[in-house]
Amino acid sequence: QVRFVESGGGLVQAGGSLRLSCAPSGRTFSNYYMAWFRQPPGKEREFVAAIRRSAGDIYYGDSVKGRFSISRDNAKNTVYLQMTSLKPEDTATYYCAASVFRSREGNDYSYWGQGTQVTVSQ
Repeated sequence: QVRFVESGGGLVQAGGSLRLSCAPSGRTFSNYYMAWFRQPPGKEREFVAAIRRSAGDIYYGDSVKGRFSISRDNAKNTVYLQMTSLKPEDTATYYCAASVFRSREGNDYSYWGQGTQVTVSQ
């Protein structure tokens, strides 16, 4: 059974930083695109960032460019999202996902984590 264990969410003040982790289990995702999406309360899901096996293939959503950084440790089968200069509008549930496609569309992702809450206060 495939599971994604997400961690690192929490409450932080505006301007602060958090690092999210996603550790899939049950299969190897080394050749998949691993991504982070987020869904703010009452709003639609939004693409945040994705990475393939190497750091040479990374892309970000416009709202987080320059502030968030995605990385992966293939030896640990873990994907990270380093979030800096956090804003209240970054408040959302953050989800880890995997796809064989290079995509910003959630429907193209076949595997999803349970989500981790990030709350940014004023």
